Amino acid sequence: MIKLDSRVLLRGLVLFGLLGIVSSCLPTVENEQVVYSNNFSDLDLQGFENARLFIFQNDTVSGFYHNEEVALTVQDLPSHNFLKVTIEILVHDSWDGNPDDGLGGPDFWYMGYDNSEVFRTTFSNSPCESTYCLRQSYPNDYFRQNDPKSGATQTNLPGLCLFGAFRNYTTRYSVSKLISHSNPTVRIYTGAELLATNSPDPVCDESWSIAKIEVVAIQTN
Repeated sequence: MIKLDSRVLLRGLVLFGLLGIVSSCLPTVENEQVVYSNNFSDLDLQGFENARLFIFQNDTVSGFYHNEEVALTVQDLPSHNFLKVTIEILVHDSWDGNPDDGLGGPDFWYMGYDNSEVFRTTFSNSPCESTYCLRQSYPNDYFRQNDPKSGATQTNLPGLCLFGAFRNYTTRYSVSKLISHSNPTVRIYTGAELLATNSPDPVCDESWSIAKIEVVAIQTN
């Protein structure tokens, strides 16, 4: 016969009870609606600030950008208390990730809404070898040490400018954030702070583009 320690059993019952209470308090989704989706195939830049279009690998994207900020305002949102914002970005050429040397990094990308920044990270397109590896923070916030291209959805695209003749120098990421929000209008912004002081042409050295942006309004009880 197995004998149970009464203290262990009591702790288990208490934990079970607490878990039950927590589960009963979790909100449920009443309504979820895509309120904005744009992959730029229709050449639509309505609501954007500082947006421009170009063709990359036979796809129309918004870009390309260096140390710039792009914003989208979405109006007439339905009743909601959360927004899920997903931005697909293309990271071009020689992003260096985390190194804080004042020359080539750190290379930041950030996103936010209204007056609140919600995510700041770094990306690296560097080859990663045992003796040399410029690590990035994504998919975490800065400062976290992850291997280059961690969390990417596509890694084998050619570069845009400096490494335009080489594959694996444009990396695609899908960045998704859930934010607390209830106003009928939202301004979503994204931008980069890139260091390439040792390059004669910083824009050709490091740039980025937006391949798609989607906003989902969520109402919970």
